[in-house]
Amino acid sequence: MRRLLHVVSPLSLSSCSSSSSSCAAALAATRTPMRSKLCWQQPFLVATTKGQEVLEEGMDPVQKRLMFEDECILVDEKDNVVGHDSKYNCHLMEKIEAENLLHRAFSVFLFNSKNELLLQKRSATKVTFPLVWTNTCCSHPLYRESELIQEGNLGVRNAAQRKLYDELGIVAEDAPVDEFTCLGRIHYKAASDGKWGEHELDYLLFLHRDVKVQPNPEEVADIQYVNREQLKEIIRKADAGEDGIKLSPWFRIVADNFLLDWWKRVDDGTLAEAADMTTIHKL
Repeated sequence: MRRLLHVVSPLSLSSCSSSSSSCAAALAATRTPMRSKLCWQQPFLVATTKGQEVLEEGMDPVQKRLMFEDECILVDEKDNVVGHDSKYNCHLMEKIEAENLLHRAFSVFLFNSKNELLLQKRSATKVTFPLVWTNTCCSHPLYRESELIQEGNLGVRNAAQRKLYDELGIVAEDAPVDEFTCLGRIHYKAASDGKWGEHELDYLLFLHRDVKVQPNPEEVADIQYVNREQLKEIIRKADAGEDGIKLSPWFRIVADNFLLDWWKRVDDGTLAEAADMTTIHKL
């Protein structure tokens, strides 16, 4: 059962402008996110809305905590907020199919001053799509005031800044929210295995900066910067099944439909001209 969206107080948002990189910190102190009821005894038992107990053995403790503490933002196909639910429920294929759960997400593509794209290999402990190569950072804005801000897509940009630090150790000063370029949105569904999957309305964000990277091994197994030709070779190997290379479905969708054209615009300095935040591409 979905929990209803609580109204965000206009007063709490009025002091934040879409250009304020400190907005996330200011609002974080006032947030009161909803939490799923947890039982932290072993084996791991979770009381569901139907009063059932779900047994999750073998799940990494950090990923387990995030699956039940993090509250994703539920949206309809027009990206209107309709509620919120746990990360666990939002990635459980049974729930996705039965209730058509769709949650808001983001994908960051970070380029250095050589116009090379930073890729990450997801850690082996990830619940969905472990050990696959993907774009710089992929995650979800959470159901909290600072990440629900619609104006200028500030909520998503705040979330992207937060997760760049969580996953890659990139400090906020190296990833100012004002410097993210929001280029578009995609809607996709993909199964990871028989149990887990994704059904996301994904915001695509570009960031063009040199940064210091310190990957968190709980989240990231490996990183590499690539140029266009190197990325094409990675895609070829993934298609051919060579070297065990696999790509995340959302990254492959972006690579096949948008990335190379947008990359040229990074080179030309015309990236902002490609932005289209009115269309939701269902792919």
